[in-house]
This record gives sequence, structure tokens and C-alpha cells, in this order.
Amino acid sequence: MEEKYQLKEGCLTIQMPKELDHHEAGRLKMEADFLIGAYHVRRLVFDFRETEFMDSSGIGVIIGRCKSMGFSGGEVAATNMNERVKKIFMVSGLQKLIRVDTV
Repeated sequence: MEEKYQLKEGCLTIQMPKELDHHEAGRLKMEADFLIGAYHVRRLVFDFRETEFMDSSGIGVIIGRCKSMGFSGGEVAATNMNERVKKIFMVSGLQKLIRVDTV
């Protein structure tokens, strides 16, 4: 099983779930906030390699982490997005809030 979180030199990478819905969003939000605070994360990367579905709850998780990282002067990025996730980013305006890494 692949790790959901990887912390390396102040960078936290979160492997996003296959389906980022209301149930997953609540858990992910709590775990991410704990890790960001406990390890003084300076860069947060959302890895969408496995994600096939994301609803408004998932968008909320990303926006909330952007705000908390912004308060501490950190940065947020997204990577490994498929076409469906890219479309969600475009429609919701998330690409204006966070950097989208192309691989």
C-alpha cells in the first residue's frame, strides 16, 4: 500500500484518494492540519495521481489548506492531475489559487 503522506525537508505531499467526497474530505482535512502544524510545513503538494472524482467538499479542503498555508507564508501546489481533475480546477478557479505542476 502506498503512503498517503510524505514529509521531506519541510514539504508535505498528500496522496489524494481515488474519490474525494464529503467523507474523505473531513478525514483528510483533520490529518493535513495536524501534520502542517506539527511539522511546520512550508510547502504542501496535493498529488492527484489516483483521483478520479472530487466534489465541492474536496475543493473546500484545498481552499482551506491554501488559506492556512498562506497565513504562515507557505506555498501550495497540485500535481499529477488527470483531465477530469484539471477541468474541476479550471471551473472552480483553483488554478488561480495554487500552482499546478506539470509532470
